[in-house]
Amino acid sequence: MSKTSTAFFTDHYELTMLDAALVSGTAHRWCVFEAFGRHLPLERRFGVVAGVGRVLDAVEAFRFGEAEIEALEERGFLRPATLEFLAGYRFSGDIDGYREGEAYFPGSPILTVVGPFAEAVLLETVVLSILNYDSAVATAAARITHAAGGRPIIEMGGRRTHEEAAVAAARAAYLVGFATTSNLEAGRRYGIPTAGTAAHAFTQVHDDEPSAFAAQVAALGPGTTLLVDTYDLGNGIRNAVAAAGPGLGAVRIDSGDLVERAWQARAMLDDLGAVGTQVVLTGDLDADSVAALAGAPVDAIGVGTSVVTGDGAPTCGFVYKLVARTDGADRHGPWLPVVKQSPGKATIGGRKRAWRLFGPDGRAEVECLSVTDGAPVGLARALQVPMVRGGEVVHRPSLADIRAHHRLALTELSDVAFSRRPGPPAVEVRPPTPAEMETL
Repeated sequence: MSKTSTAFFTDHYELTMLDAALVSGTAHRWCVFEAFGRHLPLERRFGVVAGVGRVLDAVEAFRFGEAEIEALEERGFLRPATLEFLAGYRFSGDIDGYREGEAYFPGSPILTVVGPFAEAVLLETVVLSILNYDSAVATAAARITHAAGGRPIIEMGGRRTHEEAAVAAARAAYLVGFATTSNLEAGRRYGIPTAGTAAHAFTQVHDDEPSAFAAQVAALGPGTTLLVDTYDLGNGIRNAVAAAGPGLGAVRIDSGDLVERAWQARAMLDDLGAVGTQVVLTGDLDADSVAALAGAPVDAIGVGTSVVTGDGAPTCGFVYKLVARTDGADRHGPWLPVVKQSPGKATIGGRKRAWRLFGPDGRAEVECLSVTDGAPVGLARALQVPMVRGGEVVHRPSLADIRAHHRLALTELSDVAFSRRPGPPAVEVRPPTPAEMETL
């Protein structure tokens, strides 16, 4: 496979559908596909959109080069005419979607892909694989960030997931407020700040703890973070301050009752004169255990497994469904709504436009999905923005811009959105009422 191509990050049946559509003459019908979730994972109150930038990169790189065509020829399941079509494949349609960092709810049209069936259908798998994972991580990370109450969080889950997923997870967590990542590839690829000092193995390879700490301070300076619970926490803190002096940057604790040990560490550090030394906690933390640290003297937190696995919800359940099409190759229509009537999986036909409606207090009350054209006025915000036009990406916000938009999106949600108890979505999603239609 070509190193830069994303074309094989797809399912076999995407290509067999294309093959048959080229035979039937429907391949060039213009279509609208929407990516959305039918529900929020684990009855959470809101979700966070992430991975859109990676989706746009994947669409740009979705090409069938010589290596891909040769591999398909060897498999022998496509007609020569289909292989010829794929050799010249390039998405030429339009994509609109929710900004990264935006809150979403059941039915929110996260991404709308408009193009000929032959072009748009092939993007299904790669779009969903990115959006489902990245948004699951971002949703978990947003909950953890809120639970942390403003304390910086280090993403450190790289060893708990696939190596490429680790990079995506670091990006998704950073977008919603994590301060740094331990993953160097994420730092190189996306410019995310990286952090880390030493593991227990570094202490154990030395003859004793004092010599290990002395070596680390000699290399990294007294502002380093020393891991003090390899053997005995009390002795570890005393050895750490002895090695670095009262200007020691931080101690890290990775085991035991973290609330109790944080108080113990703070008291010992203060008694030893290291009043400015920070306390960093790690060790299988999730949103609930981070929230339990609220009253403890903790300066920073490291989170790994729970964030890269979506804190119990590793996918958002997004689907990619055809909702409208034309009868011919004219993109201007007329457009025909398309519905799926399968029990439990029914869809609403027609392309949806989405606005968030706000109350007088500026909090989101309703997300309106309309299948008619209109423009939002008054206390409303359009949720989709242009991302691709004529196959060219037109939406490239920086990570700083995405982080800023996420902060804005969260300020629009009511307090119930941040409840850690399962419950209904914090914002109702529905069609606009006749009265609202007058203003849309």
